[in-house]
Amino acid sequence: MELHGLDQPLTWLYWTGLHVTGWKLIGYTGALMFGGRWLVQFIASRRAGKPVIPRLFWYMSVVGSLMTLSYFLFSAKQDSVGVLQNLFPAFTALYSLKLDIQHRGWKRDKAQH
Repeated sequence: MELHGLDQPLTWLYWTGLHVTGWKLIGYTGALMFGGRWLVQFIASRRAGKPVIPRLFWYMSVVGSLMTLSYFLFSAKQDSVGVLQNLFPAFTALYSLKLDIQHRGWKRDKAQH
């Protein structure tokens, strides 16, 4: 099997002993972004003193789920479980972001939560 583009191991990471491809790097970044959105939500809620979901949460949800979805769709992995696992969150995050923009507008006041 011949590897192409993002399926090639990243030579600049050989010193780590890890086998990392461009697609894995995209998948790792997406997973970290998708998981990191909870830290953003925690900080916003702590500052507000009540449960808050900032718009950044939805942006991170969309980008993170689309990055991990692309990893499972286009990498040599091509894992249908990963596709299914990330397809629904990508759709719901996009929809929630749309509702947030409709409800609060593009340039909402930062004091509003």
